[in-house]
Amino acid sequence: MIRIIPRLDIKGPNLVKGIRLEGLRVLGKPERFARHYYEQGADELLYMDIVASLYQRNNILDIVARTAKEVFIPLTVGGGIRTLEDIRRVLQAGADKVAINTGAIRRPDFIREAAERFGSSTIVVSIEAIKEPDGAYHAYTDNGRESTGFDAYEWSLRAASLGAGELMITPIDREGTGEGFDCHLTRRIAEAVSIPVIACGGAGKLEHIGRVINEGLADAVCLASMLHYEFLNHYDRQQDDFSGEGNTEHLKEGRGFLRISEAGLPAIKNYLLERHVTCRPLEKELTHAG
Repeated sequence: MIRIIPRLDIKGPNLVKGIRLEGLRVLGKPERFARHYYEQGADELLYMDIVASLYQRNNILDIVARTAKEVFIPLTVGGGIRTLEDIRRVLQAGADKVAINTGAIRRPDFIREAAERFGSSTIVVSIEAIKEPDGAYHAYTDNGRESTGFDAYEWSLRAASLGAGELMITPIDREGTGEGFDCHLTRRIAEAVSIPVIACGGAGKLEHIGRVINEGLADAVCLASMLHYEFLNHYDRQQDDFSGEGNTEHLKEGRGFLRISEAGLPAIKNYLLERHVTCRPLEKELTHAG
């Protein structure tokens, strides 16, 4: 069954979005987006602290704890997770899984140790890839800032063999562009490993989602821009204080991005179901605490 996973990139207390993980724009408070996606029928959620590894810190735990009280679907948290203690703290805050990248690249045995301690199903290895001029894909860390010298395909095989429960593949050169997923890389990895592969980065229209499932053989699709810009049409900007924040023009004006076709989760799931893609149908009612 195909899963649809909204991705929420976090910087400080805010949800942000950029293009190729650069030029970050403040969109709103992540808890509001998470609650909306839960009520719309998201299968899981991904919180990614996109500056945690860069600044060697992890400030997302309070947001995770607040979200876990209101959202009752699996929650994956990534960014700045370097030790088993980091994983324990994130899970204790309310996450169900962790996504690791930099920590795993620097010490691959971290994957094995984490899987042995917390179970493989808890460990998602995030692979940020950039296609080089010669056609090879290299793995990067720190949101595409630092090259590792690792071949992304070979690294995916090694991560799976070390005990990762899932792989999340993000082609940095497509992320946020609306140009579509990298189906070639996704399929190559999906055909080579026996664990689920999550396609992340590049969706700009409904057809891209169907293509990465059918052609890329993705087991799950992680989405950001399409969902976020659709929700901005309903976001009450008066409820939260964004004074002193950086790039908030998109939040203030509710602007989207020309290459992105806004779409909510109901439209996405209906699109897939109409094309006989097996996914969890929308429930008529969702119950939640409070």
